[in-house]
Amino acid sequence: MIEFKNVSKDFSSGKSFSALHNVSFAVPGKTIFGVIGQTGAGKSTLLRFVNLLEQPSEGSILFRGKEINHLKSKPLREHRANVGMVFQQFHLVSNVTVFDNIALPLKAAGWKQNEIQKRVTELLELVGIPEKINSFPKTLSGGQKQRVGIARALANNPSVLLCDEPTSALDPETTSSILSLLKKINSELNVTIMIVTHEMEVVRDICDYVAVMDKGKLAEIGSTYDVFAEPKAEITRKMIGSFLFPKLSDSLLSSSKGEIFRILLKGKIASDPVLATVFKNSVLHPNILSSNIEYIAGKPIGVFYIEVNGSETEIQKLSEQFVQAGAEIEELIK
Repeated sequence: MIEFKNVSKDFSSGKSFSALHNVSFAVPGKTIFGVIGQTGAGKSTLLRFVNLLEQPSEGSILFRGKEINHLKSKPLREHRANVGMVFQQFHLVSNVTVFDNIALPLKAAGWKQNEIQKRVTELLELVGIPEKINSFPKTLSGGQKQRVGIARALANNPSVLLCDEPTSALDPETTSSILSLLKKINSELNVTIMIVTHEMEVVRDICDYVAVMDKGKLAEIGSTYDVFAEPKAEITRKMIGSFLFPKLSDSLLSSSKGEIFRILLKGKIASDPVLATVFKNSVLHPNILSSNIEYIAGKPIGVFYIEVNGSETEIQKLSEQFVQAGAEIEELIK
Protein backbone atom coordinates (compact mmCIF):
# COMPACT_ATOMS: atom_id res chain seq x y z
CA MET A 1 0.00 0.00 0.00
CA ILE A 2 2.62 2.57 1.13
CA GLU A 3 6.35 2.20 0.59
CA PHE A 4 9.24 4.40 1.62
CA LYS A 5 12.37 3.81 -0.46
CA ASN A 6 15.61 5.33 0.86
CA VAL A 7 13.88 8.52 1.98
CA SER A 8 15.79 11.31 3.69
CA LYS A 9 14.78 14.77 4.84
CA ASP A 10 17.06 17.71 5.51
CA PHE A 11 15.91 21.01 6.99
CA SER A 12 17.95 24.16 6.51
CA SER A 13 16.04 26.88 8.37
CA GLY A 14 18.74 28.45 10.49
CA LYS A 15 21.05 25.56 11.38
CA SER A 16 20.66 22.67 8.96
CA PHE A 17 19.94 19.20 10.27
CA SER A 18 18.84 15.82 8.98
CA ALA A 19 15.40 14.72 10.24
CA LEU A 20 15.41 11.42 8.35
CA HIS A 21 18.23 9.44 6.82
CA ASN A 22 17.86 6.67 4.23
CA VAL A 23 14.67 5.10 5.60
CA SER A 24 13.05 2.18 3.76
CA PHE A 25 10.04 0.08 4.70
CA ALA A 26 6.55 -0.82 3.49
CA VAL A 27 3.16 -0.48 5.17
CA PRO A 28 0.87 -3.42 4.25
CA GLY A 29 -2.63 -2.52 3.12
CA LYS A 30 -5.64 -2.82 5.46
CA THR A 31 -3.42 -3.01 8.57
CA ILE A 32 -2.81 -0.73 11.53
CA PHE A 33 0.83 0.25 11.36
CA GLY A 34 2.53 2.05 14.25
CA VAL A 35 5.60 4.28 14.15
CA ILE A 36 7.22 4.85 17.53
CA GLY A 37 10.29 6.65 18.76
CA GLN A 38 11.45 9.35 21.09
CA THR A 39 10.99 13.07 20.44
CA GLY A 40 12.96 14.13 17.38
CA ALA A 41 13.16 10.62 15.91
CA GLY A 42 11.51 11.75 12.66
CA LYS A 43 8.16 10.05 13.14
CA SER A 44 5.86 12.93 12.16
CA THR A 45 8.03 13.95 9.22
CA LEU A 46 7.75 10.41 7.88
CA LEU A 47 3.98 10.44 8.31
CA ARG A 48 3.64 13.74 6.45
CA PHE A 49 5.44 12.26 3.45
CA VAL A 50 2.39 10.10 2.76
CA ASN A 51 0.09 13.04 1.98
CA LEU A 52 3.01 15.16 0.74
CA LEU A 53 2.68 17.81 3.41
CA GLU A 54 6.44 17.24 3.49
CA GLN A 55 8.60 16.32 0.50
CA PRO A 56 11.62 14.05 0.97
CA SER A 57 15.00 15.54 0.12
CA GLU A 58 15.99 12.17 -1.33
CA GLY A 59 14.30 8.86 -2.05
CA SER A 60 10.88 7.81 -3.24
CA ILE A 61 7.40 7.36 -1.78
CA LEU A 62 5.20 4.79 -3.47
CA PHE A 63 1.43 4.60 -3.07
CA ARG A 64 -0.15 1.47 -4.51
CA GLY A 65 3.04 0.88 -6.47
CA LYS A 66 3.22 4.34 -8.05
CA GLU A 67 5.69 7.04 -7.09
CA ILE A 68 3.94 10.14 -5.72
CA ASN A 69 6.84 12.47 -4.91
CA HIS A 70 6.25 14.82 -7.79
CA LEU A 71 2.45 15.02 -7.85
CA LYS A 72 1.14 18.51 -8.58
CA SER A 73 -2.21 20.29 -8.99
CA LYS A 74 -5.15 17.96 -9.66
CA PRO A 75 -3.30 14.64 -9.18
CA LEU A 76 -2.01 15.93 -5.83
CA ARG A 77 -5.49 17.01 -4.73
CA GLU A 78 -6.90 13.61 -5.74
CA HIS A 79 -4.17 11.83 -3.80
CA ARG A 80 -4.76 13.90 -0.67
CA ALA A 81 -8.50 13.20 -0.88
CA ASN A 82 -7.57 9.52 -0.62
CA VAL A 83 -5.44 10.08 2.50
CA GLY A 84 -7.23 11.36 5.61
CA MET A 85 -5.30 12.85 8.53
CA VAL A 86 -6.05 13.04 12.26
CA PHE A 87 -4.09 15.51 14.39
CA GLN A 88 -3.00 15.58 18.02
CA GLN A 89 -4.68 18.95 18.73
CA PHE A 90 -7.79 18.25 16.62
CA HIS A 91 -7.44 21.33 14.33
CA LEU A 92 -11.17 22.08 14.27
CA VAL A 93 -12.54 25.41 13.06
CA SER A 94 -13.84 26.96 16.26
CA ASN A 95 -16.49 29.32 14.87
CA VAL A 96 -18.46 26.75 12.85
CA THR A 97 -20.50 23.73 13.93
CA VAL A 98 -19.52 20.08 13.96
CA PHE A 99 -21.53 19.64 10.76
CA ASP A 100 -19.61 22.37 8.97
CA ASN A 101 -16.23 21.09 10.20
CA ILE A 102 -16.89 17.65 8.75
CA ALA A 103 -18.41 19.14 5.59
CA LEU A 104 -15.31 21.24 4.78
CA PRO A 105 -13.47 18.61 2.69
CA LEU A 106 -16.73 17.59 1.02
CA LYS A 107 -17.46 21.15 -0.07
CA ALA A 108 -13.90 21.48 -1.33
CA ALA A 109 -14.40 18.31 -3.36
CA GLY A 110 -17.59 19.70 -4.93
CA TRP A 111 -20.19 17.47 -3.25
CA LYS A 112 -23.83 18.53 -3.54
CA GLN A 113 -25.59 19.78 -0.40
CA ASN A 114 -27.94 16.80 -0.06
CA GLU A 115 -24.97 14.42 -0.44
CA ILE A 116 -23.03 16.36 2.18
CA GLN A 117 -25.94 16.18 4.62
CA LYS A 118 -26.21 12.42 4.19
CA ARG A 119 -22.45 11.83 4.44
CA VAL A 120 -21.95 13.95 7.56
CA THR A 121 -24.87 12.19 9.27
CA GLU A 122 -23.35 8.79 8.39
CA LEU A 123 -19.95 9.81 9.73
CA LEU A 124 -21.31 11.10 13.02
CA GLU A 125 -23.15 7.81 13.49
CA LEU A 126 -19.91 5.97 12.77
CA VAL A 127 -17.89 7.92 15.34
CA GLY A 128 -20.68 7.74 17.93
CA ILE A 129 -21.75 11.38 18.40
CA PRO A 130 -24.74 11.99 16.09
CA GLU A 131 -26.32 14.29 18.67
CA LYS A 132 -23.43 16.77 18.33
CA ILE A 133 -24.15 17.68 14.71
CA ASN A 134 -25.09 21.29 15.49
CA SER A 135 -22.69 21.82 18.39
CA PHE A 136 -19.65 24.09 18.33
CA PRO A 137 -16.16 22.73 19.12
CA LYS A 138 -15.86 24.75 22.35
CA THR A 139 -18.76 22.76 23.85
CA LEU A 140 -17.11 19.38 23.17
CA SER A 141 -14.82 17.28 25.33
CA GLY A 142 -11.37 16.32 24.06
CA GLY A 143 -12.57 12.87 23.03
CA GLN A 144 -15.56 14.30 21.18
CA LYS A 145 -13.32 16.77 19.35
CA GLN A 146 -11.08 13.92 18.23
CA ARG A 147 -14.13 11.98 17.02
CA VAL A 148 -15.08 14.98 14.91
CA GLY A 149 -11.51 15.10 13.61
CA ILE A 150 -11.70 11.42 12.67
CA ALA A 151 -15.06 11.91 10.96
CA ARG A 152 -13.66 14.83 8.94
CA ALA A 153 -10.61 12.75 7.96
CA LEU A 154 -12.93 10.00 6.66
CA ALA A 155 -15.24 12.35 4.76
CA ASN A 156 -13.92 11.58 1.27
CA ASN A 157 -13.79 7.79 1.84
CA PRO A 158 -9.98 7.60 1.98
CA SER A 159 -8.16 4.30 1.77
CA VAL A 160 -5.50 5.52 4.23
CA LEU A 161 -5.86 7.29 7.57
CA LEU A 162 -2.81 9.03 9.03
CA CYS A 163 -2.88 9.63 12.79
CA ASP A 164 -0.29 11.94 14.35
CA GLU A 165 -0.26 11.36 18.13
CA PRO A 166 -4.10 11.13 18.13
CA THR A 167 -4.44 10.23 21.82
CA SER A 168 -1.60 12.09 23.55
CA ALA A 169 -3.91 14.96 24.57
CA LEU A 170 -6.55 12.59 26.00
CA ASP A 171 -7.07 10.87 29.36
CA PRO A 172 -6.65 7.06 29.56
CA GLU A 173 -10.38 6.23 29.40
CA THR A 174 -10.94 8.47 26.39
CA THR A 175 -7.79 7.12 24.76
CA SER A 176 -9.18 3.60 25.04
CA SER A 177 -12.45 4.61 23.37
CA ILE A 178 -10.65 6.38 20.51
CA LEU A 179 -8.41 3.35 19.93
CA SER A 180 -11.50 1.12 19.82
CA LEU A 181 -12.98 3.45 17.21
CA LEU A 182 -9.82 3.27 15.08
CA LYS A 183 -9.89 -0.53 15.25
CA LYS A 184 -13.52 -0.46 14.14
CA ILE A 185 -12.68 1.81 11.20
CA ASN A 186 -9.85 -0.49 10.16
CA SER A 187 -11.90 -3.68 10.37
CA GLU A 188 -15.23 -2.42 9.01
CA LEU A 189 -14.04 0.02 6.36
CA ASN A 190 -10.76 -1.73 5.43
CA VAL A 191 -8.92 1.54 5.89
CA THR A 192 -5.13 1.29 6.26
CA ILE A 193 -4.12 3.23 9.37
CA MET A 194 -0.63 4.59 9.96
CA ILE A 195 -0.28 5.95 13.48
CA VAL A 196 2.61 7.89 15.00
CA THR A 197 2.86 7.71 18.78
CA HIS A 198 5.26 7.67 21.71
CA GLU A 199 2.73 5.77 23.83
CA MET A 200 3.56 2.07 24.05
CA GLU A 201 0.00 1.33 25.18
CA VAL A 202 -1.31 2.54 21.81
CA VAL A 203 1.01 0.21 19.92
CA ARG A 204 0.16 -2.68 22.25
CA ASP A 205 -3.59 -2.23 21.91
CA ILE A 206 -4.17 -1.73 18.18
CA CYS A 207 -1.09 -2.06 15.96
CA ASP A 208 -0.46 -5.08 13.73
CA TYR A 209 3.03 -3.91 12.80
CA VAL A 210 5.43 -1.35 14.22
CA ALA A 211 8.49 0.54 13.02
CA VAL A 212 10.89 1.93 15.62
CA MET A 213 12.63 5.18 14.69
CA ASP A 214 15.79 6.49 16.34
CA LYS A 215 17.48 9.78 15.47
CA GLY A 216 16.04 9.84 11.98
CA LYS A 217 16.88 6.22 11.15
CA LEU A 218 14.85 3.03 11.09
CA ALA A 219 16.03 1.04 14.10
CA GLU A 220 13.69 -1.94 13.84
CA ILE A 221 10.51 -3.15 12.15
CA GLY A 222 8.25 -6.18 12.45
CA SER A 223 4.98 -7.51 13.77
CA THR A 224 4.05 -5.80 17.03
CA TYR A 225 4.33 -9.01 19.04
CA ASP A 226 7.74 -9.91 17.60
CA VAL A 227 9.14 -6.45 18.28
CA PHE A 228 7.85 -6.50 21.88
CA ALA A 229 8.89 -10.11 22.51
CA GLU A 230 12.28 -10.04 20.74
CA PRO A 231 13.52 -6.44 20.55
CA LYS A 232 16.78 -6.26 18.61
CA ALA A 233 17.79 -2.60 18.64
CA GLU A 234 19.04 -0.91 21.80
CA ILE A 235 16.44 1.87 21.57
CA THR A 236 13.69 -0.74 21.24
CA ARG A 237 14.91 -2.67 24.26
CA LYS A 238 14.96 0.57 26.21
CA MET A 239 11.41 1.53 25.23
CA ILE A 240 10.00 -1.98 25.64
CA GLY A 241 11.85 -2.52 28.90
CA SER A 242 10.41 0.55 30.60
CA PHE A 243 6.95 -0.55 29.48
CA LEU A 244 7.01 -4.30 30.07
CA PHE A 245 9.33 -4.59 33.04
CA PRO A 246 8.11 -2.84 36.21
CA LYS A 247 10.90 -1.28 38.26
CA LEU A 248 11.34 -2.87 41.65
CA SER A 249 11.56 -0.31 44.45
CA ASP A 250 14.91 0.41 46.07
CA SER A 251 13.47 -0.47 49.48
CA LEU A 252 12.36 -3.90 48.22
CA LEU A 253 15.76 -4.56 46.66
CA SER A 254 17.66 -3.49 49.78
CA SER A 255 15.49 -5.58 52.10
CA SER A 256 15.64 -8.78 50.05
CA LYS A 257 17.86 -11.49 51.47
CA GLY A 258 18.00 -13.84 48.47
CA GLU A 259 18.83 -13.71 44.78
CA ILE A 260 16.34 -11.89 42.53
CA PHE A 261 15.47 -13.19 39.07
CA ARG A 262 13.29 -11.92 36.26
CA ILE A 263 11.28 -14.60 34.45
CA LEU A 264 9.99 -13.84 30.95
CA LEU A 265 7.29 -16.01 29.37
CA LYS A 266 6.37 -15.52 25.72
CA GLY A 267 3.58 -16.86 23.56
CA LYS A 268 1.54 -19.87 24.66
CA ILE A 269 3.61 -20.61 27.78
CA ALA A 270 2.67 -17.19 29.19
CA SER A 271 -0.81 -18.65 29.76
CA ASP A 272 0.50 -21.93 31.20
CA PRO A 273 1.17 -22.57 34.92
CA VAL A 274 4.94 -22.50 34.38
CA LEU A 275 5.84 -20.98 37.74
CA ALA A 276 3.61 -23.38 39.66
CA THR A 277 5.06 -26.39 37.81
CA VAL A 278 8.68 -25.36 38.35
CA PHE A 279 8.11 -24.44 42.00
CA LYS A 280 6.37 -27.76 42.62
CA ASN A 281 9.39 -29.68 41.34
CA SER A 282 11.95 -27.59 43.23
CA VAL A 283 13.26 -27.93 46.77
CA LEU A 284 13.30 -24.14 46.95
CA HIS A 285 10.37 -21.92 47.85
CA PRO A 286 10.71 -18.74 45.78
CA ASN A 287 8.90 -15.56 46.76
CA ILE A 288 7.04 -13.80 43.92
CA LEU A 289 7.85 -10.10 44.19
CA SER A 290 5.98 -8.86 41.12
CA SER A 291 3.97 -10.29 38.25
CA ASN A 292 2.47 -8.88 35.08
CA ILE A 293 0.96 -10.27 31.89
CA GLU A 294 0.56 -7.95 28.91
CA TYR A 295 -1.40 -8.86 25.80
CA ILE A 296 0.41 -7.61 22.70
CA ALA A 297 -1.65 -7.86 19.51
CA GLY A 298 -3.82 -10.38 21.37
CA LYS A 299 -0.92 -12.62 22.47
CA PRO A 300 0.47 -12.75 26.03
CA ILE A 301 3.89 -11.86 27.43
CA GLY A 302 4.36 -12.62 31.13
CA VAL A 303 6.98 -10.96 33.34
CA PHE A 304 7.63 -12.19 36.88
CA TYR A 305 10.20 -11.22 39.52
CA ILE A 306 11.07 -13.84 42.12
CA GLU A 307 13.33 -13.93 45.16
CA VAL A 308 15.17 -17.20 45.84
CA ASN A 309 17.14 -18.38 48.87
CA GLY A 310 19.24 -21.49 48.41
CA SER A 311 22.61 -22.94 47.54
CA GLU A 312 24.32 -22.14 44.25
CA THR A 313 23.57 -25.66 43.01
CA GLU A 314 19.88 -25.46 43.97
CA ILE A 315 19.46 -22.06 42.30
CA GLN A 316 21.25 -23.29 39.16
CA LYS A 317 18.89 -26.27 38.96
CA LEU A 318 15.88 -23.95 39.36
CA SER A 319 17.15 -21.79 36.50
CA GLU A 320 17.59 -24.85 34.30
CA GLN A 321 14.02 -25.95 35.03
CA PHE A 322 12.69 -22.57 33.88
CA VAL A 323 14.75 -22.75 30.69
CA GLN A 324 13.51 -26.29 30.00
CA ALA A 325 9.94 -25.00 30.39
CA GLY A 326 10.61 -22.42 27.66
CA ALA A 327 11.09 -19.39 29.89
CA GLU A 328 13.86 -16.82 29.84
CA ILE A 329 15.49 -16.14 33.20
CA GLU A 330 17.84 -13.33 34.17
CA GLU A 331 19.45 -12.60 37.53
CA LEU A 332 19.19 -8.99 38.65
CA ILE A 333 22.16 -7.26 40.25
CA LYS A 334 21.04 -5.56 43.46
